[in-house]
Amino acid sequence: MNPSMTESTPVLKHPMSKYIREDRQPWIYCPGCSIGVVTNMIARAIENLDLDFSKVVVVSGIGCTGRTSGYFKTGTYHTTHGRAIAFAEGVKIANPELEVIVVSGDGDIAAIGGNHLIHACRRNIDITVICINNFNYGMTGGQFGPTTEHLRYSQTSPRPIGNQEHPFNLVKLAASSGATFVARWTAVQARRATRSIEKAITKKGFSFVEIIGACPTAYGRMNRLGDGLDMHKHLLEVAEIQNGLPPHEAEIDYDTRIVCGEFLDIDKPEYTDVIRQAHEKFREGK
Repeated sequence: MNPSMTESTPVLKHPMSKYIREDRQPWIYCPGCSIGVVTNMIARAIENLDLDFSKVVVVSGIGCTGRTSGYFKTGTYHTTHGRAIAFAEGVKIANPELEVIVVSGDGDIAAIGGNHLIHACRRNIDITVICINNFNYGMTGGQFGPTTEHLRYSQTSPRPIGNQEHPFNLVKLAASSGATFVARWTAVQARRATRSIEKAITKKGFSFVEIIGACPTAYGRMNRLGDGLDMHKHLLEVAEIQNGLPPHEAEIDYDTRIVCGEFLDIDKPEYTDVIRQAHEKFREGK
């Protein structure tokens, strides 16, 4: 301890630490991983909106991003693989007054959980889904997944052949399935992404925010993309902001161009409201 410090010296804390369960630290994330950055975005969005975080539920599935919910002091739900959105729908239907936020990875949300994603969009249930897309299954060793780019390398698509499958474009998928708010940012566009998360939370309906992040330990190493700093610098270089662009034109190419922005913000009946109105009609005998 510094001898100049006294017992009255204040202890400096991160301003978002009040939302985080410190007993769960240290973080499990690898150096250079983007998930901690996005965790901070979510905490700041809750702070900026002045939400009662006793009425906020953060839901996640399995995988690196799936561990995020356990760090929050809000209500949390760490669910089974691919089922984060399904559990979140149950929470919202049981208590529509709660703010329900799903944060999970591209494999959890778009692969085994892809069916739940498209139908939650179709129903337009009032939940916010934040998908951290790092292009692979990071926690289990770096296998290719539904967002891994064509011909990229992974543990299950090694050199010299690479991944033979073509990836989902998640903002196109969410928009075409019925979501009412759709956005994409990279992990280095923290302020813009945080503002979109705030809009997504306050939006009445299904909101989808994709955050393109870095996985230097698995995806970066397999594809020789450098360390975490290199990957985040690259994301900043290739990000192209086009707010209002039709979602089907929001292309993504890791090497050359990642189109970012808020692509969709429309209104239509929300699922829990529709259910409530149907029950009221039933009770009235109409």
